[in-house]
This record gives sequence, C-alpha cells and structure tokens, in this order.
Amino acid sequence: VLQLGADGMGIVAQNDHVGPMHPEHADLPPIKRDPARARALLKEAGQLDFEFDLISVEADYRKESSDAVAQQMRDAGFKVKRTVIPESAFWNDWTKYPFATTNWNARPLGIQTYALAYQTGSAWNETGFADPDFDAKVHKANSIADPEQRRVVMKELQVMLQDSGIIVQPYWRKLFCHMKPSLMGYQMHQAYEQDFTRAWLAA
Repeated sequence: VLQLGADGMGIVAQNDHVGPMHPEHADLPPIKRDPARARALLKEAGQLDFEFDLISVEADYRKESSDAVAQQMRDAGFKVKRTVIPESAFWNDWTKYPFATTNWNARPLGIQTYALAYQTGSAWNETGFADPDFDAKVHKANSIADPEQRRVVMKELQVMLQDSGIIVQPYWRKLFCHMKPSLMGYQMHQAYEQDFTRAWLAA
C-alpha cells in the first residue's frame, strides 16, 4: 500500500496510530499480512458474501492507497466495492461512513491522537470506538509528563488499539519542504510550522 499509494515515501505503520516520531512510542512486533487467515475469519463470521464498500476521497495518495487496500482485500477473497467521492463533498460526512479512508495530520505526541480520535465521545472519533478501559488508560497516560514513563502505558494502549481491529493504518507518510542550500539550521515541522529562530543564511 505504501509503494502503490505513496510511491514508497514513508514508513510502514502498525495499525496503532502512534509512530516512531512520537517520543512515547513503544515498539510492537511487526504485523504480518495473512490473507488466508483473514478469509478464514470472514468465513467464521458468516460474512463471505458480504460486500465491503470502501469509501475514499477522489484525490492523490488517498485514492491510490484505498485502491491498493481494496485489491489486497480482494486477494484475500473479500468482495469489495470502491466508492470515490469528490473532496468538495467527502468531508461533509466523514464521521458517518461505515468503512472509509481518511488522512490524519501529525500530532507532536501520540497521546494527543488517542485523546482526539479514540476516546469515547471525542469530537474526532470517526470510528465510534468506545472502550472504558482504553479511556481510563488514556486519562492515566495524559497525567504522565515524562515520555519515558508514559511509554509504559502507551504500549498497553497501542496493543489495545491494534487488537481492536478498528483501524487499518498502512503507513506514515513522509513530509517534505523546499529551501535554498544556503538556509542552515532549519528543519521540516510535522505541522508545517515555520520557525526560523534557529536558522541562518550561509555566506
């Protein structure tokens, strides 16, 4: 999905929405693709004839990535329909689609994403995920200032989110910016913030 959707410009993700760029990120064992197991689970659920409707915006890497996901599902024997919606209309109902792809802009801390996107009733909880145990751990992690100490709780949260199966996150996309070679000390910011207080121009 990373190769076909974003031309390989990123790193593979782990379905837990916390990445190595976050200071409290905990490494988890890599997930392995298993189409046979996926089909067996679908059969066990009695849903082999169910047609998944994968909805995406009609734009750039998001459409291409969704097409690649749909093809991988088909490879596993799933029935998949693709619905593509223009960007002008897609975001009107983005929290209402039963199965859709969205892009999330980065947050400096992984716990910020969890509080925004996966706490019960949070404004941007597009999945509708609601787990009191998860909420309690988010509250606990939010109270720990030190990222090394917070990582212990974050690992539990990452595993809980991964095991829940509510998201498929194929990759973290790389971000780029352009500058003259003479600009020194400047770094790309994940939120596109431009801070030149530590930058200078070489002679």
